Amino acid sequence: MSLFVTKSVEKLMAESAGEGAGGHGHSALKRTLGATQLVALGIGAIVGAGIFVLTGVASAEHAGPAVVYSFIAAAIGCALAGFCYSEFSTMIPIAGSAYAYSYATLGELVAWIIGWALVLEYAVGAATVSVGWSGTVVSILASLGITLPSALLNSPWDMTPGVMNLPAVLIIVAITAILIKGIQESARFNAVIVAIKLIVVVLFIILGYAYINRDNYVPFLPPNTTGEFGNFGWTGVLAAAGQIFFAYIGFDAVSTAAQEAKNPKRDMPLGIIGSLAVCTVLYILYALVLTGVVNYKELNVAAPYALAVDQMKGMPWLGFWMKFGSLLGLTTVMLVMLLGQSRVFYSMSRDGLLPGLFSEIHDKFRTPWKSNLVLMVFVSLLAAFTPISHLGQLTSIGTLAAFIVVCVGIIVLRKTHPHLPRPFRTPFVPVLPALGVLANFALMYSLSKLTWIAFVCWMGLGLVIYFSYSRTRSVLQLSLISRR
Repeated sequence: MSLFVTKSVEKLMAESAGEGAGGHGHSALKRTLGATQLVALGIGAIVGAGIFVLTGVASAEHAGPAVVYSFIAAAIGCALAGFCYSEFSTMIPIAGSAYAYSYATLGELVAWIIGWALVLEYAVGAATVSVGWSGTVVSILASLGITLPSALLNSPWDMTPGVMNLPAVLIIVAITAILIKGIQESARFNAVIVAIKLIVVVLFIILGYAYINRDNYVPFLPPNTTGEFGNFGWTGVLAAAGQIFFAYIGFDAVSTAAQEAKNPKRDMPLGIIGSLAVCTVLYILYALVLTGVVNYKELNVAAPYALAVDQMKGMPWLGFWMKFGSLLGLTTVMLVMLLGQSRVFYSMSRDGLLPGLFSEIHDKFRTPWKSNLVLMVFVSLLAAFTPISHLGQLTSIGTLAAFIVVCVGIIVLRKTHPHLPRPFRTPFVPVLPALGVLANFALMYSLSKLTWIAFVCWMGLGLVIYFSYSRTRSVLQLSLISRR
């Protein structure tokens, strides 16, 4: 058995056209998504916890008003990876995203590692966001005079122990039901919510502009007076970029829906780059208004946007709508994350690396419903019983690892398959992908030592599963053995 055996691009392209894979003979996913829906999926995944929470924390702890530069730095790393994702998703429009791309370029072991890393981005990320969703619901209900019992709001290991986080479980169950119903229904639900939350964010930017105190911008880049990495100055900008990178997670989830796009050769680059561009502009404007209305030293709070709204006198109604907007933002983040995770598992299952139930398609809804149900149980348990409010960095490091592999994969594929049709071509190869590797590794480097330790442990667990189960059941490995 070869650890680095690659899956032929021709086979992947055949699968994307609807042919069976892995000997399972399951029905193909349904192609129903257009460019607008793909952009909306990207925005739905991106605009959420990052913009509403992490902007204030990163500004207060690392960068001050220069957190704007941090958003630009993180966006550059994402854009460099986004061009590479666009080439892959138009060339090989198949579910699985970075997992499928690495299988075709760097081999099975690397593909498994990336697939396992994506669990951190999608499943663990969705569980983390569901806890934030629960806290936002509690805050909204409290403002309306409704109080829920704390035993049903906290896990047994939270600072205030409870029985379980029930609202977090209920929202995961509700989103799973929407995903099982169908990709078109999921996209419509997402599009409506995206429109509402974008209105809320734009409203905050427009109304907040009048309340900016320019003294809060001085100094725009607070100096690093201690010499420690990440303690303001330009190293603080980099550290903040690594922290708020969580705010950009999700644009790559658009590529997991490539097998359900009507015209992936045209629409995938629009969905990936378009959603990233819209959100980058929004983030920069939002950060400028936030740090202009409130001094950065005061922003290390759970809801910095609410603090800013409180200082915008004469508009008490805006506070409720900002909370409502953040609730909607978190809802669509979970929807796209769970959608992405189920599609990655679908692809891995068709290759034999995971049990067959993950790739079974519902006869009526044409969705991987059993995969959705398994994920619902797993993510709900995490949300209900685990204090995971600090797992944002762990989610980020798994995503950054995937970005690096995709950038490397483009360079490899240009060498090994130079003549394959490429509806979208990443410009300036190998320079641009190489810059993508460097930029995303710099963001990884800025994350904490504890995050790296946890990441290594997670990868170790994944290798145990691969060598004890997946490798011996790999469709590709078994086909090589049968030929011998």
